[in-house]
Amino acid sequence: MKFLPKVSPRGMLAAAAAVAATAGLVGQSVAGPAQVQVQATGLQQQLDALLSDARFQGSLVGLVVRDATTGETLYDHDGSTRLLPASNTKLFSSTAAMHTLGPSYRFHTDVLATAPVRGGKLRGDLYLKGYGDPTALEGDYVALAKQVAKSGVRRIAGDLVADDTYFDHVRLGDSWAWDDEPFYYNAQISALTLAPNTDYDSGTAIVESRPGATAGAPVGLKLVPATNVIKLVSTATTGAAGSANTLTIERDHGTNVVRVSGSVPLGASVGQEWVTVWEPEVYAADVFRRALAAEGVRVDGRIKVAASPAQARRLARDESMTVGELMNPFLKLSNNMHAETLVKAMGAVAEASGTWSAGLGVVTDYAASVGVDTSTIRLSDGSGLSRKVNVTAKSVTDLLIAAQKEPWFQQWYDALPIAGNPDRFVGGTLRSRMAGTPAANNLHGKTGSLTGVTALSGYVSTADHRKLVFSMISNNYLTSPRPVEDAVGVTLASWSDTAPPAAIAPSSKRSAVTADTEWTK
Repeated sequence: MKFLPKVSPRGMLAAAAAVAATAGLVGQSVAGPAQVQVQATGLQQQLDALLSDARFQGSLVGLVVRDATTGETLYDHDGSTRLLPASNTKLFSSTAAMHTLGPSYRFHTDVLATAPVRGGKLRGDLYLKGYGDPTALEGDYVALAKQVAKSGVRRIAGDLVADDTYFDHVRLGDSWAWDDEPFYYNAQISALTLAPNTDYDSGTAIVESRPGATAGAPVGLKLVPATNVIKLVSTATTGAAGSANTLTIERDHGTNVVRVSGSVPLGASVGQEWVTVWEPEVYAADVFRRALAAEGVRVDGRIKVAASPAQARRLARDESMTVGELMNPFLKLSNNMHAETLVKAMGAVAEASGTWSAGLGVVTDYAASVGVDTSTIRLSDGSGLSRKVNVTAKSVTDLLIAAQKEPWFQQWYDALPIAGNPDRFVGGTLRSRMAGTPAANNLHGKTGSLTGVTALSGYVSTADHRKLVFSMISNNYLTSPRPVEDAVGVTLASWSDTAPPAAIAPSSKRSAVTADTEWTK
């Protein structure tokens, strides 16, 4: 473990004059001209004590704390050890997107045609081409249908063609787990897609469930949005009032058959479950076809998937919110699909290749350009679902320090979850953590969680108003050390040079570990 002393008069970590080797408080020598060993300061002792928690036995943890202004390292425990970061990966993809695409970039979706329109009849196919918009809602496809109707088209003699060729056809990321595939945080990535809600969970649909009027009656089901692409197959029944809710909703692999089973108690409220959609471009085209019908535009043919002809003319266009605005739902709710869409979009824009490999090359190049040693890390996707991603706590703090100098920093910083703020689109994945402490409404950070992985990295101000950056990544534990993460955050927020606080103890309650997981709806 390396301890680097703070030498500024206002420094938090003034170096001690003596070395307390017998007390086990000696830091290892650090790279530099002097190769000096220093006694661990009060803050270092507190962080050491937190990392000695029994939850870390047999596991790995990296923790780096640095001055946000000078970049000086104040604490380093295994900060150069490569670890699996989970959703801390989004720090890399989001900053690269703000730099490469820019905060004002908008995705769009076009309706195209090549055939002439005579007497309200389009004598050929109608093309729906996506350019990666992860925020497209049913209402956006309705707006496109209205534009088509306004153009005078009343009938499509050919097919409705879904064109998602702006991205490649690789739907799922490198090493994503097969058993996560039905769940909303693991949806397929397509350049033409649809979200059912204003969390913008692209590539998913919502199954609403209602108990029947009497015990034994079938459970009522509804798809949001309505679509013919998903087929609901249900054996679910209504149980007696007060009985357990055992409803399960899951899509069969490789199909859009969604099976519903179990029981819902009589009188229960409406339930919602998100399911991923197989081949989202067909789903989007189906919703668009329904919108066209509602506007009095009939499609004679079927839905098929193909590329639009280069000479096709545009009949309608829908544009998304800006990338800067997208940062809020993306980072607050840790939306995996936004991360991967941004990666492929960066590949398409910067390298004319809407692929993971091209996009990740852009992300890596950006990180390198701001001082991250990318030879020591590996990025395998944009969201952190991949178990091949490896970064170091130091590399994360390098990125966080560099981001402060970017013209878009404030918008990006505001989009990070804020500890202890209960508003879902302010506190995000930190909304129920560190509430009522000095870290609340102070610490801006990105969470991360997978089985055996938890991470928290970001910015926090001390009691002396000194801004710090930190990164803590934990791997291979059996009992989650997330309460220790929170204790680290509170310790940093509480620290004062003039009146150091008492040591912050991590919660021992298991509920504190599981109360707010990464993707809780």
